[in-house]
Formats: sequence, structure tokens, C-alpha cells
Amino acid sequence: MQTKSSRLVILTRDFRSYHKYLGLVLAILLCISAITGVLLALKKEFAVLQTPTQKGSTKDLSEWMDMASLVDIATEALAKAHPDETGLSIDRVDVRPSHGVAKVIFKEHWWEVQVDGKTGEVKAISKRTSDWIEALHDGSIVSDGFKLVSMNVVGWGLLFMTLSGIWLWYGPRLIRQRKRSR
Repeated sequence: MQTKSSRLVILTRDFRSYHKYLGLVLAILLCISAITGVLLALKKEFAVLQTPTQKGSTKDLSEWMDMASLVDIATEALAKAHPDETGLSIDRVDVRPSHGVAKVIFKEHWWEVQVDGKTGEVKAISKRTSDWIEALHDGSIVSDGFKLVSMNVVGWGLLFMTLSGIWLWYGPRLIRQRKRSR
């Protein structure tokens, strides 16, 4: 018959094994998440991560061209600057009245075109490196399904690692205490 101490020893060994192997998998995901998280925190500090928002000619929205025209100008400008990037669909239009520009952001290839809201002048055409980093950060670069699974693995895995780590610290103390009290 097993004693309480021997059951605790077996449980601690099992937790150590689970903790070690899950820790290896989580370490990879956490390193990627940590590095990309730092880069995302710094994205506004470095133009290579995110193109600075350009200045347009007016902040008054009543003087702006209609949104469809701004989108058409951005689409044509991207096709002209990068002929291999035609037929891209638009993800969103980020309107920045405080800067006088609209950022037309495309779904594929992380392109952004900044257009002056009043004149329609193209202010910048650039890749949104920060969007690529964000997709890597949350796992959506692979797929939305992978994002869902990987973020749940990380979350539940961290919870398990925390609890098993506490046990790996407390368990041997409890075993020694029980052995001393015999």
C-alpha cells in the first residue's frame, strides 16, 4: 500500500514531466509573443515598423473629397507604384481628420496608401510592417483557426504552468515535512 508521501512523490514527478514538456512548447510561443509585443509597443517610434501619419491640407471634413474618390485614388496609386499588386481588396479606411488624411489599408500584403482628404494627393504608399508583426503576434498569420487554438493553448498552458510551478515548489516541502513527522 502506498503511503501519502509516496503518492505525493509520484504526483510531483508527473507534474515535473508535464511542466517540462509543456514549458518547452510554451517557451517558443511566448518568445514570439514577447518579441513581437515589444516591437508593437515601439511601432510609433520607428518608421520602419509603421509609416508616420502624413499631414494633409485641411482638418475640416466638409472640405474633403468623398470617401469613394479617396479610395479610388489610393487603389490607382498603389497599382501604378506596384503593378504586381492589382486587384487587392480594401480592409478599411482609417480617417485621420486631425492630420487631414485618409489611410486606405488593403487586406492582402499589408499595403497602406495615405491620401490627402481635400486634394486627393497621395502622401505615402508603404507596407504596414506593424500589421504583419501583429498577425505574427496573435497567430492569425497562419489562420484564424490557428489563432484561436494557439491563444487558448498559451492561456491555459500558462495557467497550468503557474499552478504546476507552485506545486513543484510546495510539493517537495510537503513531502519532507511528512517524512520528518513519521
